[in-house]
Amino acid sequence: MHAFLAASRANGPGLRAVLWVQGCSLGCPGCFNPRTHAHVGERVDIGQLLERIAAAHASFGIEGITISGGEPLQQRPGLLALLDVVRTQSSLSILVLTGYTWQEIAKMPQSAELLARLDVLISGRYQQRQRLATGLRGSANKTVHLLTSRYTLTDLAAVPAAEVIISPDGDVVLSGIDPPGA
Repeated sequence: MHAFLAASRANGPGLRAVLWVQGCSLGCPGCFNPRTHAHVGERVDIGQLLERIAAAHASFGIEGITISGGEPLQQRPGLLALLDVVRTQSSLSILVLTGYTWQEIAKMPQSAELLARLDVLISGRYQQRQRLATGLRGSANKTVHLLTSRYTLTDLAAVPAAEVIISPDGDVVLSGIDPPGA
């Protein structure tokens, strides 16, 4: 795991917990989160992640989770295990951002199982020349897949491009599709 944010408004519709996984071999030029590329980071088991998500729900009343990276689909077994529990034991929505295209995902093992657990998938490699940074799409080539009727394109367009969060102990978190300084 690279990072976990218990409450965010700039990473999907409504108030959401955000999980950034560690590890990505896609190497999109211009990626603004290159610290997530190395396959090293805090190892967190599914039970611990579920505890963090449950605590975020209890403390902040989150309506969903967003999973980003790094590259979530390069950790499909763990991702599927997490999504299984979230989908079957809660009413939280699930949004995943991936650099893989829809066509690449369709060829992956367990792709149908993965897609059946998501409300929204945003797919495609970041293309620096097509930078967009709005509606949760970093570049114009990225595609949005509304896999349930829970959200609309209007809901995604209403998500702020960035947020600055200052914790009670003074830590500053810059987050969103277009965080300051990216």
